[in-house]
Amino acid sequence: MRHDTAADSPRHRIVEAAVELLEGGGPEAVSTRAVAAAAGMQPPAIYRLFGDKEGLLEAVAEHGYAQFLESKRAQLDPAPEDPVEDLRRSWDTVVEFGVSRPELFAVMNRASSRGSDAAHRAGLEILRGRVHRLAAGGWLRVEEELAVQIIRATGQGAVTTWNSTPAERRTPALLTILRESMVAAVTRAEPTVPAAESGPAPAARALRAALPDDTGLLSDAEQRLLREWLTRLASDRSAQRA
Repeated sequence: MRHDTAADSPRHRIVEAAVELLEGGGPEAVSTRAVAAAAGMQPPAIYRLFGDKEGLLEAVAEHGYAQFLESKRAQLDPAPEDPVEDLRRSWDTVVEFGVSRPELFAVMNRASSRGSDAAHRAGLEILRGRVHRLAAGGWLRVEEELAVQIIRATGQGAVTTWNSTPAERRTPALLTILRESMVAAVTRAEPTVPAAESGPAPAARALRAALPDDTGLLSDAEQRLLREWLTRLASDRSAQRA
């Protein structure tokens, strides 16, 4: 369903009012009566546009994701000089958003389990693209989808733990340790493909060099076939023809 997102639209005014009440007093402050009053409207308008309070909170989550996605896109580097440091910065950005806007982050986090919002999906694709660049550069230690899950889980866990800890017991070292644990879990200390090289040929050469004589997973025929394929890829004949 298409939403009216103009800044002066009734829907936008209601969502903005709900966000302000949420961040000022938590979910309990987001009553239909309070939101309607803050938006200068009548309560029936909320039911007409959002169905109920849960529908309104879903719209608040969408609004939060859209804001966050805009900031992520502004910082996006499609070809970072250091992809591991780029991963650190991205993780820090998520965590900083979560600890600075805890109530909004909690609502967004609950909504993310459904994964239906376009902004949420777009943000996830940005993360997948970042992980794929790590894999293409030979930095990734685990499968790409597992890396995405680890990065998301550690970021969400860091924010949830920080926000649920009394202020006097919080220590920034927690966030640093969790971030570095995430980096160590998903990336290698050195890339398997030299930074100056890219494409399938250097990746094939690296895999061929690392392949043991007996993997224990492949038959002799499969091993020979794999080595033949890797040798073809490693020769980079397309570059030679050019």
